[in-house]
Amino acid sequence: LFLLAKSTFEIHEKLEGEEEHKKARLKASFASVLIQIMLLDIVFSLDSVITAIGMANRVAIMVTAVVIAVGFMMVFAGAISAFVHRRPTVKMLALSFLLLIGVTLIAEGFDQHISKGYIYFAMAFSVFVEMLNLRIRARETEPVRLRGEVSLQAGTHSAA
Repeated sequence: LFLLAKSTFEIHEKLEGEEEHKKARLKASFASVLIQIMLLDIVFSLDSVITAIGMANRVAIMVTAVVIAVGFMMVFAGAISAFVHRRPTVKMLALSFLLLIGVTLIAEGFDQHISKGYIYFAMAFSVFVEMLNLRIRARETEPVRLRGEVSLQAGTHSAA
């Protein structure tokens, strides 16, 4: 539920804009950010453990999978964060993935099986489309902007 709520609030904030919430919103303290990171780490660690248990019956494989996942997150967290921060559509896609994962986990909690193949295909297709969009945006250039009007009479320039 935490994962679902957090991603929903983040998407709402991105869509509504910060202007409406500036007065009501308090700056995030170091402690609150740390607690949120810890909660997300716990959620993803538990998900990794549950996934590892479902995929392997040996404890050594489960421990190795969790250690590799945590190590991967620690090594690449900064680079991934910077990449996502520079590209708002990627951030929205990541938040949408969190919603999808949250809904899937809740459905499975109610014994409603959703095939992982459908989930993985939807996520992979979304990433593919976003990669195409990023390539298109990278090719786009700013339109030419004139610096000022040129007077044809005396060849003088005026600032626009």
